Amino acid sequence: MAAEGWMRTESGGSALTVLAGGAWTVAGSASLNEIVDSLKPGAARRVVFDLSQIDRLDSAGAWLLFKTAARLRDEGIETDFTGVAERHGPLLQIVEDRGGAKAVRDERPNALIALLDRTGRGAVGAATKGLELLNFVGMVTLVFLRALTSPGRFRPKALVTQIEQTGLNALPIVGLLSFLVGVVLAYLMSDQLRQFGAEVFTVNLVGLSMLREVAVLITAIMIAGRSGSAFTAQIGTMKVNEEIDAMGTLGLDPVEVLVLPRIIALMITLPVLTFFADIMGVLGGGVMTVLALDLTPTQFVTALKNAIELNDFLVGMVKAPVHAYIIAVVGCYEGLKVQRTAESVGRQTTTSVVESIFLVIVATALFSILFSALGI
Repeated sequence: MAAEGWMRTESGGSALTVLAGGAWTVAGSASLNEIVDSLKPGAARRVVFDLSQIDRLDSAGAWLLFKTAARLRDEGIETDFTGVAERHGPLLQIVEDRGGAKAVRDERPNALIALLDRTGRGAVGAATKGLELLNFVGMVTLVFLRALTSPGRFRPKALVTQIEQTGLNALPIVGLLSFLVGVVLAYLMSDQLRQFGAEVFTVNLVGLSMLREVAVLITAIMIAGRSGSAFTAQIGTMKVNEEIDAMGTLGLDPVEVLVLPRIIALMITLPVLTFFADIMGVLGGGVMTVLALDLTPTQFVTALKNAIELNDFLVGMVKAPVHAYIIAVVGCYEGLKVQRTAESVGRQTTTSVVESIFLVIVATALFSILFSALGI
């Protein structure tokens, strides 16, 4: 049985000879790793590894030798191997070809290069996903146009079911949240405006903010987390259970059967939910304004009527179908991307919610810029 691996050094001017012997195998890799890490070349500018006394060598031992040589080269020291036994030569060559000489560099990449690499990969991934989503939008559009030419392809039962699930069942949570947001906005605005003696304008700010921006945005975010995630989970689970493959076998188009009813239903229900959120948000703001400013309900209604116009209401309502389309398309797209694992369902559901909310906020920003340019 070969002795344990060992290493000793012999100085010779500007060169340092490192004698290695014994068994350089995975069994003694822990102690060998300590030995090679303790190697200090001192003032030597060249290190020669003499491997003539190594009895046994495996890939772990070869990797340790190349790791040490790579570390020394990073310090500007020239390295070389001598005394390699004929039976060890092929193994050393294989380890070197597989990147053994670059092991240390690969373990600790440059931080700036790593950041640029992650940024580049992220940008390419985002662009690729954007193109895939655009392709999915085109496919959905073609299926919708095909269904228009053949009305019998529409599934009223599925549409009504989705309207109930995404609209009617969401009324309580959307109404409650909008009411509370209206209360908070009215409290904060009245508290700040009171410092300037302009608290009467709280009614204007509550009415405009709720109708133009807040109500539709809060509703869209709620529906993205509630219905968008449900779309992804439902379609993803069907894919895991191979139900979508069964649809294809039966000659049914999954986009027509699963995606189209959900998109149409959400484009119907989100404007209705937005209208309901407008009412509840203004009601919450009115309650808080009456309590904070000592106004009567009649005075609040009169001030609100003078503060808002029909355009303010329509600005918020125009955004609702667009937000609904974004949420439904992203939710269904991520559901169809699910792999046949439970983990994939959870991952794609999370991705669906994040992407939907991000795109809804981007759309809101673009609408604001557009309306500002148009003077609306």
